[in-house]
Amino acid sequence: MAPGSALIPRLMDLSPGTEALRYCFALPAHPESVAGARRLTRSRLGEWRLDEDTHEAAVLIVSELVTNAVVHTRSARVLCELRCLDRRLRIAVQDQGHQPGGPRLCRTADDEHGRGLLLVDAMSSSWGSRYAGFGSGRIVWAELPHGAELPC
Repeated sequence: MAPGSALIPRLMDLSPGTEALRYCFALPAHPESVAGARRLTRSRLGEWRLDEDTHEAAVLIVSELVTNAVVHTRSARVLCELRCLDRRLRIAVQDQGHQPGGPRLCRTADDEHGRGLLLVDAMSSSWGSRYAGFGSGRIVWAELPHGAELPC
């Protein structure tokens, strides 16, 4: 990912003197990559010393968002960004898309599909999606408040 090409909307721009912890990774858009995304997220959030509830919720949200990107788009790769700022953790997952419209919260989930975004909605303080621009797919993001030992 090129410097300055944040997956996160302008809402997260930093004021002078403000610091943020940021971690990005890219994985092939294959079902096996979901476990890799969980592993990378778990490791980084452990280094950031987030509280256990936020840590576990974030791992589950990353898992759901990466799964959706793999299953519901025709992407070759999936990008994930974790950003910790002002007692918030923001998770953003970008696919390479080609699917019209964005993710929709489905209140009637069947046995195999539809529960992922219900979990994201229930576990996050806010979430949403937007086009990445320039034919780059879609970014789906979620935010969690957190308690951390590090000042983030």
